[in-house]
This record gives sequence, structure tokens and C-alpha cells, in this order.
Amino acid sequence: MPRYRVSMDIGGTFTDVVTYDEREGVFAATKASTTPGNLSEGVLLGLDAVVDRPSDIGFLVHGTTQGLNAFLERRGVPVLLLATAGVEDSYHIARGPRTRLYDLHYRKPTPLVPRRDVVGIGGRIAADGTELAPLDEQAVRDAARQARERGHGAVAVAFLFSYRNPVHELRAREILLEELGEDFTVSVSHEAAKEWREYERTSSAVIEGYTGPIVRRYLIDLERRLAGKGLGVPLHVMQSSGGILTAESARRRPLQTLLSGPVGGAIACAELSRQTGRRNLIGIDMGGTSFDVSLIVDGEPDVSAEARLEGLPMLMSVVNIHTVGAGGGSVAWVEAGGLRVGPRSAGARPGPACYGRGGTEPTVTDANLVLGRIDSDGFAAGQMTLDAGLATAAVTGIAEQFGLSATAMAEGICDVANSKMAQAIRTITVSRGIEPRDSALVAFGGAGPMHAVFLARELGIAETVVPRFPGAFSAWGMLQTQIRQDYTEPYFFLDVDLDGAGMAAALTRMEQVGLDALTHEGVAGDRRSASHAVDVRYAAQEYTITVPLTDATEPTRADFLDTLAQRFATLHESRYGHANLGAPIELVTLRTAAFGHLGRPEPQQWPAATTAEFPHRIRTVVFDGEPRPSIVARRDDLFVGHTFDGPAVIVEDTATTVVPPGYTVSLDDIGSLLIRRKESK
Repeated sequence: MPRYRVSMDIGGTFTDVVTYDEREGVFAATKASTTPGNLSEGVLLGLDAVVDRPSDIGFLVHGTTQGLNAFLERRGVPVLLLATAGVEDSYHIARGPRTRLYDLHYRKPTPLVPRRDVVGIGGRIAADGTELAPLDEQAVRDAARQARERGHGAVAVAFLFSYRNPVHELRAREILLEELGEDFTVSVSHEAAKEWREYERTSSAVIEGYTGPIVRRYLIDLERRLAGKGLGVPLHVMQSSGGILTAESARRRPLQTLLSGPVGGAIACAELSRQTGRRNLIGIDMGGTSFDVSLIVDGEPDVSAEARLEGLPMLMSVVNIHTVGAGGGSVAWVEAGGLRVGPRSAGARPGPACYGRGGTEPTVTDANLVLGRIDSDGFAAGQMTLDAGLATAAVTGIAEQFGLSATAMAEGICDVANSKMAQAIRTITVSRGIEPRDSALVAFGGAGPMHAVFLARELGIAETVVPRFPGAFSAWGMLQTQIRQDYTEPYFFLDVDLDGAGMAAALTRMEQVGLDALTHEGVAGDRRSASHAVDVRYAAQEYTITVPLTDATEPTRADFLDTLAQRFATLHESRYGHANLGAPIELVTLRTAAFGHLGRPEPQQWPAATTAEFPHRIRTVVFDGEPRPSIVARRDDLFVGHTFDGPAVIVEDTATTVVPPGYTVSLDDIGSLLIRRKESK
């Protein structure tokens, strides 16, 4: 019988792999170099490093960055957009920058589809879903020929009010596939985002068309190669919502996987919250190219119904993650006499100078190596040995421009990077009324534990938690999640006009559709469940807040409107600092999430220490401009009951934890490092 549960997270520099042996109840983690030219190669190399036979795998999930990278690097396929005739300019008109109305530097985001590739199609659906004019089918056929002649790789179809009645979009897809072939990518807006707001729904369909063919090709190739190696179970893919779905479903809904890479870390933080009882956490994921911040509020990940990438909106359930270009590979450079760090990254090839792959520019990793904070031997699970001489040469090159020593410059590089990352944490917390000091900081990613305590010190956070396998924590989180399908239904009603029985019937119908869909995902009936919510706003307002419901039948209860208004007011007060309980409210969108529970691996209890002593050595590490004798220990040699003071460097296969002076280290029952400021005597 298959014995392993395996997850893989593809980063810009490394591909992280975590396995759980269900017979032994033991986790293991490793890294493989990411292969940018063909990500499947890095996935297979990582898999080979931890599992002898893919046939031994009983569950496999991974987060893909293919769609996201294609979007960010603008290498998606050319898209032809079909819009309702007369309003075909709505995608380019977009929406005004209300939050940046007086920003003189604001520039409207560049659309993915140029105006010449937008085609108006006759036919009209009214706001109530009735047909005002039939679809011009000949115009659709002409557009298909245009797509073929101009070499478009996908067609996005976004007609007015298709979320009310999709009949024109469905017929347009039938015609397009007749003309262009069944394998051609056609994205229809009511499936990409069945919600109101024409511009946002159109943008969602365009992004899905732009990235979809690349995601599909990647998944088809990876599935084929895994099957060739003997994998006998379906490949699962992480979604932006924090759930997973089979690769087969992901090929049909590629937009849902766009942000799947960073989301695993947020789900891992939610599981850590459950296991440790810490209700509020700030997760920081620092890898080779980026720094991602996520929140766990009252034990749950912070989820939104809309996301934006480089100013372009997408309507879909997504875990809120704030990302800045700051990672171990971020390049330090000089601009206008000042030091800058990132967002440009050295990536995997050539990588930081210390990798010895031809890189010559100083990076954050080079700076940490110069300061003695990285063990040059056995880096990245023993895959490479870092060259301190090359790192020093790279840092010295920029230090000479400031008249500083290499060590002073290295600390300056780390300080600038830390300042940038601290501001990213403030953006997702303080700007929303959340006080960072009320949360613990969870550090992961290959470089996160190296900088976390410095960030906690700057933000006044009392406790830093470094979980097991921090460099592969996002991959670990993917083993803790469940299959998820999201459904939306426009539902515009003022509170006084609400038909509770009708709302309950709509929610029940959505729940049944979701539960039935889980059957196709291979989820047994006793492992299926659903949750419900509704988007609410004050009457005549623009923006909504998603308010959870207890179940599909709650709207039939006599006190439902009072209860809903109270929940909405509480959430509004928390988000915006004020509320107006008793003011008219309006319901906008119903939301249902169907879950397929796959079971979670049991937490592995960490052994207790039999003595206060532990193997370690002493090495000189620079802190605050001074070389200091510091403890250097292997994490596998630390057990529950071991306690020691910084300065210290804790080394493991997937990451390095740096503890500055003035902090104490201990371990909890599941092996997490707990780093707290030393009590003043």
C-alpha cells in the first residue's frame, strides 16, 4: 500500500519537498534547485531525492508558479477579447484610482489585451437576465477566424450581465471551439468570476486566458512524466484560496492556481495556530526572490474575494498575501548616492556571488555570509558549498563606493532589507488597524529565520516562532489543507426586501452543486462539507464585507436580519474603525465553499532533552558592528528543555536561524524554536 504523502513548493531558487511517512509518522524535507527553463525537471529531481518509487506515494500536491511567472514576466499567450458591442471599451476604461486620487505618480496598469484585439459582438442580455437581442453568431465566427489568422493563443469572452444569464457566453464558446478546435483555450467570464462589476469580471477572464494555456501545458507534461515514473494517484494543485484541487480540475480553472505558490505558507501558519493555540500570527516567508507576509486572525487565514496583480483585478477567493521584492537573492545596488536592495534578484542562475555560478553582484545572502551568519558548508541540504571569498569580493565592490569595510557594508545591506520587510509587515497590519505586537511572528522560507528576530525587534513583537522545516514550511502547509471548490451567486437585496426562504434555497442549491463536484474529485460523502457567507454593504455604498453564515438555512430564522446586521457592524468596525448599526444594509453576493477533507498528518511530538547540554561550537559572528563569539548548533541536536541565550546561529538542512544578543531560545513540544527577548534583570 502507498505509504507517503508528498508536497512540493516551487520557488524562484529552490524547489522544496516534504514527505510524511504514514507508517512511521515521520516528516522529512529536502530541497532541489529550481530549473527555470523547465520547472518539471526540478519537481522530479526533488521527488527522486525523497522517494525511491513514486508508486509508494498515496497523495501528491504541489504549488505551481507557472501562471504567476507568466503574468509577471508578461510572457502569456496573445488573447482576443470578445465583448458586448457598444461597451467593448470598458476593459480599457477600467476603474478610476479612488484610493490614489491625488497621487501625481499614478499610472493606469497596462491591459493585457491591446485595444486592437477587442471585438464587439452583437447581442444583449439585460440586467435581470432576459435577452434583449440575440447573439450575433456570425460575428463570433468571424472573430474565431481573426484569432486563427493573427495567432492568438486564447479567446476571452465577457458579455454584459452574463453572471445573470450565461447563454450568450456559452453559445459563443461552442462556436469558437467548432472553429478553432476542442483543445483551444476559451475563457468565459461567468465561469472565471460569476460576479457583478463588468470590468473586474472581464479582467478575470482575460488573465485566465492569458495564463491558462501555459498552466495547462505544464500540468499535462508533469502528469505525463509522473505517470511514466509509476505515480498511481492524481496530482493535486494548491489554489489561491488555500484549498487544493486535482490537476484535471486545475486545467479547467487555471485562474484558481495563479497565486498557489505563496499560499501554502499561510495555510501552514493556520495549522500551527491550531496546534499551538496562538490565535494571531504574522507569517513571513523570505525566499530567494521575494518576501511574503500573511495573517492568521483568530485562528483563520485572512481571505479576500478579490485580488490585484500589478493593478489588474481578479474576482476569486484568495488568501491575502502582501509581497515585496526582498529575498536572499536580492541584489544590493547604488542609486543617487544611496543604498538600495532589490527588487531585482540574482535568481537561481547565476544566483548570489557566493554560489560560484558566475554572479558578481552583492546580494543579501552574500552579506549574511560575510557577517558569519551562514554556515558555508552544507548549504541548502548539502547541495552546495558557499564561497566566502566571492561574497566578500562582491560586497567590497559596493562598500568602496561608501568608504566602508566589507562587514559594515554587509550589515548595511541587511539593515536596508530588514527595513523594507518591516514596512511590508506594517502595510498588511498597521494600515488595517492590526497591532503587530498582539501577534507572534512565524518565520519560514530559506532566509526568513535569518532575518525574523531583527524584524520582531523593529516592530516590537515579543515572540518569534521558527517551525520545523522552515525552508519547506509552505510545502508542509500543503499537506495540512483540503480540497476546496468556491461558488458565487449574485444576490442583490435590501434588508427590508429580503426573502429569507429564497436566500436559503439559493444557498442550499449552491451547497449541493459543490458537494456533487467533490464526488468528481474523489471525495467520499462522509468527508464533504460546506460553508456559506454573504457580501454585505451599507445601502448606496460601493464596497462590501464578506459576512459568514452558520449554515444554508440560517436566513429562514426570525432573527436573521438582526444577527446579520450585528455581524456586519462588528466586521465593519474592525476593518474601518466605525460602524452604523441600524442603518439600511444591502446583500450583494452569496458565497459557498465546498470542502473535501483528506485528513491531516498527526503532529510529530519532539523528544525531550535528557541533559541541559547539547552539541555546539563557537564561531565569530558580527552583530551591531562587533564580532561576537556565538553558539553554532545543529537543530537536530536541540530537544524540548534545551534553553540558551544568543548570539547564536542554528543550522538545519532547509534554513538558518540567526539569534542576536539579548534573546533566549527554547523549544516547544512539536519542535518549534521559540525566540523571546531576554528579560531585563
